[in-house]
Amino acid sequence: MSIKIRKLDSSTDGFQKALRAVLAFEASEDEAIERSVAHILADVKARGDAAVLEYTSKFDRLKADSVAALELPAAELEAALDALEPKRRAALEAAAARVRGYHEKQRIECGSHSWQYTEADGTVLGQKVSPLDRAGIYVPGGKAAYPSSVLMNAIPARVAGVKEIVMVVPTPDGVKNPLVLAAALLGGVDRVFTIGGAQAVGALAYGTDTIPAVDKICGPGNAYVASAKRRVFGTVGIDMIAGPSEILVICDATTDPRWVAMDLFSQAEHDELAQSILLCPDDAFIQRVEDAIVELLPAMPRRDVIQRSLEDRGALIKVKDMAEACTIANDIAPEHLEISALDPHHWAALIHNAGAMFLGRYTSESLGDYCAGPNHVLPTSRTARFSSPLGVYDFMKRSSVIEVSSDGAQTLGEIAAELAYGEGLQAHARSAEYRMKNLG
Repeated sequence: MSIKIRKLDSSTDGFQKALRAVLAFEASEDEAIERSVAHILADVKARGDAAVLEYTSKFDRLKADSVAALELPAAELEAALDALEPKRRAALEAAAARVRGYHEKQRIECGSHSWQYTEADGTVLGQKVSPLDRAGIYVPGGKAAYPSSVLMNAIPARVAGVKEIVMVVPTPDGVKNPLVLAAALLGGVDRVFTIGGAQAVGALAYGTDTIPAVDKICGPGNAYVASAKRRVFGTVGIDMIAGPSEILVICDATTDPRWVAMDLFSQAEHDELAQSILLCPDDAFIQRVEDAIVELLPAMPRRDVIQRSLEDRGALIKVKDMAEACTIANDIAPEHLEISALDPHHWAALIHNAGAMFLGRYTSESLGDYCAGPNHVLPTSRTARFSSPLGVYDFMKRSSVIEVSSDGAQTLGEIAAELAYGEGLQAHARSAEYRMKNLG
């Protein structure tokens, strides 16, 4: 089986332009999809449950007399968990425990607690940290079913202290995935509705008679779901608009090339737009990886998807040295970054743009997808330059706390009044002056 994966060399003229061509990706905004989503959202906002029922019948071929009939009872989630084959249940429970443990530690370490301090004149300043009241989780259904995404979205929300978690999941033709339902139970989801698409996003954003409006919507979906999330942002918060999955492997040529090839496959098999890139200073090793790709690809069940992804958006890049590889990695700002090297910590110290870093030859990215513990909802399309993985902090908000003492009102009032007069806002100035002993 032949495969034509692009090979680049950082020392050649035009490398930066060639690299930009590899990285180039702009989510196409299909006008038909945008129009359809706009109509669906407006309809759900206006007609609520009735619109949700109509679209669920139309798109998922699932008929119900009421939206309440589309809500799954807790007993059904429990039955789904109990019916799992023991080994698979144990794996799901172990993954849930690890994800929960990581996010509980994150809650302690990431500034998720309220604080305050008192100044010399008795003025108290601080910050109150509070969880969201209600979070919505969108879970893909149909061809794709991702119980791991249920855990990654629900558990940090629960650890953050969100009061209610509402999950929506499409079930075309009424077919439910038991692993997804079991993951909802283990993740601490409170309510599950078997609806999907833009209508589900609209229901979560605006609320209906049956489905409560949420404060934030998280979770992946198709083009209709992504468009709907963009449109409701501002009415509710959203996690991110995720692009195709990405992996960047930096290797010092000490790892088995078959391992590297399979790591590249692990992202390429997501879809044809996924991106897999290798950076390595050793030409001979790059050739060995290419040979491993040719050797291993025919046995992959999703080999056609992998091949298209590697040929259209993949690259094997020869770099001057590992330091240059890190510089290029920071420019790429990948979703997943593997540093497969003898001393990964040395090179990790040079990295400041990556959604998640996987250090050492034994740390495959796939472990992070399922059970390592850190969240697998990560920034894509170079947004790791300014964005972070989904975490406990995404389900909290911060309120500033100001309690000014009588003495503090004198000094702060003078400062505030002077600046307010400078801005031409006399009422602001007088409001501060009324609390001042000499001017009140």
